Amino acid sequence: MSSSSVHVERPAVGFVRELGRFGDFPALITPGETVTYRELAERVERGASRLGGTRRLVLVAGTNEIDLIVTYLSALFAGHPVLLAPGDNPDSLEALIAAYRPDVVVRSADGRTVVEEVRECSAHLLHPDLALLLSTSGSTGSPKLVRLSHRNVQANAESIAEYLDIQGTDRAVTTLPMHYCYGLSVIHSHLLRGAALILTPHSVTDPGFWDLFKAHRGTSFAGVPYTFDLLDRIGFDELDLPDLRYITQAGGRLAPDRVRAFADLGRRRGWDLFVMYGQTEATARMAYLPPELAATDPQSIGRPIPGGSFRLEPVADAPDGAGELIYAGPNVMLGYAHTPDDLRLGDTLGGELRTGDLARQTGDGLYEVVGRRSRFAKVFGLRIDLQHVESALAQHGLTACCAGGTDELIVAVQNCGDVDTVRHATARASGLPAAAIRVCPVDELPRTSTGKPDLRAVAELAHASEPPPAAQSTTDPDTDAVRALYADILRCTHVTDDSTFVSLGGDSLSYVRMSLRLEEMLGYLPENWHTTRVGDFAPAPRPRRRWRTVETNVLLRAVAIVLIAGSHIHLFTVLGGAHVLLGIAGYNFARFHLGAAERTDRVRHTLGSVARIAVPSMVWIGSVIALTGDYRITSAFLLNGILGPDGWSAEWRYWFVEAIVYIVLAAAAVLSIPLVDRIERRHPFWFAMGFVALGLLTRYGLVDVDDSRNRILSASVVFWLFALGWAAAKSTTIWHRLCVTAVVVATVPGFFFGETRREIIVVGGLCLLVWFRSVPCPTMLSRVAGVLASASLYIYLTHFQVYLPLRDDHPWLALVLSILVGVLYWQAVTFVLGLRRRPGAVRTKSDRNPIASMFGSNQAVAAGKQLPARRHTH
Repeated sequence: MSSSSVHVERPAVGFVRELGRFGDFPALITPGETVTYRELAERVERGASRLGGTRRLVLVAGTNEIDLIVTYLSALFAGHPVLLAPGDNPDSLEALIAAYRPDVVVRSADGRTVVEEVRECSAHLLHPDLALLLSTSGSTGSPKLVRLSHRNVQANAESIAEYLDIQGTDRAVTTLPMHYCYGLSVIHSHLLRGAALILTPHSVTDPGFWDLFKAHRGTSFAGVPYTFDLLDRIGFDELDLPDLRYITQAGGRLAPDRVRAFADLGRRRGWDLFVMYGQTEATARMAYLPPELAATDPQSIGRPIPGGSFRLEPVADAPDGAGELIYAGPNVMLGYAHTPDDLRLGDTLGGELRTGDLARQTGDGLYEVVGRRSRFAKVFGLRIDLQHVESALAQHGLTACCAGGTDELIVAVQNCGDVDTVRHATARASGLPAAAIRVCPVDELPRTSTGKPDLRAVAELAHASEPPPAAQSTTDPDTDAVRALYADILRCTHVTDDSTFVSLGGDSLSYVRMSLRLEEMLGYLPENWHTTRVGDFAPAPRPRRRWRTVETNVLLRAVAIVLIAGSHIHLFTVLGGAHVLLGIAGYNFARFHLGAAERTDRVRHTLGSVARIAVPSMVWIGSVIALTGDYRITSAFLLNGILGPDGWSAEWRYWFVEAIVYIVLAAAAVLSIPLVDRIERRHPFWFAMGFVALGLLTRYGLVDVDDSRNRILSASVVFWLFALGWAAAKSTTIWHRLCVTAVVVATVPGFFFGETRREIIVVGGLCLLVWFRSVPCPTMLSRVAGVLASASLYIYLTHFQVYLPLRDDHPWLALVLSILVGVLYWQAVTFVLGLRRRPGAVRTKSDRNPIASMFGSNQAVAAGKQLPARRHTH
């Protein structure tokens, strides 16, 4: 039977019949092939002939490949209803095949398109208007499908092409799956207008994606909110895309500040941002926000698409001025299908769709979605707005997705550093007790193939995680042992399976001791163990080794304190360690103080950490002054950096402690500003690099400081090294690390008045910190390094009074005693703190300060470099 005779009386989607009118314009583009509209029309007609004249249910496992798109269009051309299934999810595909028993199955296998004709005639009664079946958002693989008519598909393609003003010269790259209504609408609307589609399976994070985009002069692409997160990661704002005309966003709410930021970027770069709103039930789109309004109304979904309209239906418990958003238009689905029997049904909705979203209309006629009726959960009788909770957590820089359990609220949090902080923030937002909230830390939120949060997978996380704190398990002896270890070292009794080292108030000094003990217990040291839940630790699946991994900053701290003391005793002279430790101070500041905690908690923890540095220092220095009178009283209050004396003197031995105290106090003051806090959470790496740039102003003298007070020892001058360590901790990509390394190599040389060896040590130490999180080390050496690193602050404070009487006659004894006295002072301070936080006592937030992680590594090095014989270098 010829193609023409097959289709002459068969209803079909209009634009599919008219593909040939665009002639030799490109339609489908891949790296290896370009198909013109003339060729596409011919292939579609041939494919329609192969599918035959008997109307059947055709399942197409959709992928962004030429043959699959041609087969999909062929089925629409011939009037066969198409069930578009995910081509990248075999389980979902098989589930749909089992549920709907399609007559024809089309899929890609080993690079070939395979057409499997299950039966010659349809096993189903198919309504004449039925054109397309799509899974609803979040239900991929579910038997529940959206039934779309030929009119639905055509009308939606026309309205989208109209408000986007799609032209024949446009070329859109495929960023979304074909089986997803948003991705499919891009295909439909561009084929309607004779525009080209650039087909690629690559993600926007793949450099090959952008090479293809530029090579074929791409003019647009589509993204869901997760796509925009990925764009941030790759430095999209720095890409040169001269032909880009517009970007579209849908598939979920993009935060208003992100909308405003991308709209502003587009304005500067010459492209538009279209924020859109839609549902599969409306074929794809229902509303769009004109680009010129994105900066002023970023929270809005905009106005209805051409041919559509909205109304608000009152809802009893909706916020003031809000109601359920009802949409009407020719793109509204026929209805749902739950079983094959539903394929016989016609229009059951009458062209009107209840979106389930709560919205309000603004004074200028725009619409704003404020919640969702179905995104509520009842926990302990309270009705919880899950979207509101997620938005509240987003204000704290947390990417989260919530689901309701039978007696708890489940919160999946991406890159969660402090479980307790998240739990209490969720409690405040929801009104639930903290014990009713289960926090499930994840590396990445579970998402569907379309990039949306997978709500079903979030709910299932509860079954895979430990019980909440109120129902803590005590049956796993390994977990019990870890809890006991945490309670012992951190002096607390409220350790739960959800606790982490950071959430319990761990710091750099206890960090070292804990890492060694934990590795001994487990047989290995897990990566990022300090932010790992206690309940997630597991014994090593391999035998114990004679070598361990020691974190680079710990090893550097241990080496530095030995070099400082040894240099002062004149056993050797190795300078530069103090300034390396400034970098380590910034590194640990970023790790322990810039987590997910609220802004006020961050500041409180930081001030507590400063106290952990300053108080032991002031006590020791004050005692030395009282007994010997060696220093001015300003030393006891760490004020030499402000009050002098000018030039080198004995008081400047403690310059490093003062520098760290000043720098961290300044950082705390800046981060206490709400706007600054939000910026740091949104762009942690580039925020740190901004501080590096500020530090370079004083490093190069662009902002004058008082050189008479030992320039290379002044906090305002050495601050850039602290900021470099901060940036190193926030480096998440190779490019970030290369950027930090480049700044280190470019800015350290010349700072130490031509002391090349010192500059090499500083550059080398900082680069080790950037590139190596840990290094292998013999077990015995790792233990020694742990003790030295833990006691480094105290060794630094005490060694001046120990080595001076012994340096000339017994230098090695002076070194040993300097270390021993420092370790004893460390134990004494630890004992006093243990009395204050003894087991059984209730710890307040002020007790749980991430310790002077910065100092444990840095303090020691600093003073040691400045020997009297080298005074002229300062």
